Amino acid sequence: MKRALNFNAGPAALPFEVLEKAKEEWLNYNGTGMSILELSHRSTEFESVLNNAKRLLAELLDIPDTHEVLFLQGGASLQFTMVPYNLITEEKKRGYYVLTGVWSEKAMDEAKKLGDPKTAASAKAMNYTLIPSIDDIQMGDDAAYLHITSNNTIYGTQWTSFPVTGSIPLVADMSSDILSRPVDISKFGVIYGGAQKNLGPSGVTVVIIKKDLIREDASHLPTMLNYHTYYKNNSLYNTPPSFAIYLLSLVLQWTKDKGGISGIEKINRQKADLLYKTIDESEGFYSGHAEKPFRSHMNVTFTLKNEEMTKKFLSFAKEEGFIGLNGHRSIGGCRASIYNAIPLAHCERLADFMLRFKSRN
Repeated sequence: MKRALNFNAGPAALPFEVLEKAKEEWLNYNGTGMSILELSHRSTEFESVLNNAKRLLAELLDIPDTHEVLFLQGGASLQFTMVPYNLITEEKKRGYYVLTGVWSEKAMDEAKKLGDPKTAASAKAMNYTLIPSIDDIQMGDDAAYLHITSNNTIYGTQWTSFPVTGSIPLVADMSSDILSRPVDISKFGVIYGGAQKNLGPSGVTVVIIKKDLIREDASHLPTMLNYHTYYKNNSLYNTPPSFAIYLLSLVLQWTKDKGGISGIEKINRQKADLLYKTIDESEGFYSGHAEKPFRSHMNVTFTLKNEEMTKKFLSFAKEEGFIGLNGHRSIGGCRASIYNAIPLAHCERLADFMLRFKSRN
């Protein structure tokens, strides 16, 4: 079978080796005579899968003992609600948000339903082509947390360094760049991410949370919106997304086999540098959306000179086997999502196509 050149923004490409391993174990996982899809989530076999995923994630990201790994459902979108629900208290009544794109806006909109969040800094006036300066972030004494979105899939921008917030928990939606580069987990109160980019398939959400933010006195919260529910039950309070967690564990092992985070980051930089070089040397035929210091290594966004040329580019790309190069419907243009599983060779083929298309047009 001819595999597509998949640059989808999410659900995104999975490592081919992971898919092969899952295929191998599809009907008979670990000698059980059952598919992983059929195993009880209370079985020792599945609990071993879940614990192995936690162990690998802690190892790869160097997660300190001060933090806990939780597996939830609902994607990052549910975390937009769970974060303010769990972190806002009588003393610390407000969440502060750095607006860098659609997803940070959505996170703040959900927080408005539970309180009165404030904008700490914003790049909206610049059409989200950059990340606000850390020096421009402003918070009051009532701050329960500072929320950022580490990588902005629609606009193609990414934080290169993170705010130091002291006693105020730093909360990050890392759905689209977690596991792509080293991060000092100890600097964050909460990191969350839907898995459909670098971690695995859609269906499982990873939350890395500082243990002292998991409130035992939060029994007034709905059970399924309370971090403590998942903490005290090892993420097994109810039936978890078991197949997604299984695939997550395979992706984590694949990441380890590729040299861990440092090995993955090196390849990611090569992929991004190649595509941005192609854009920058095109003499204006292609134009990057994000300002250069803030360019994402996960989502390369660019435009052509007009809508007609963009449609032509996407049509010819599809004929050559490229999938998912259209930009988000809110801003148009083009986007190549080059998450961890995208091979360097696929980016080389894309760069070659971009050069050929330019020469013919």
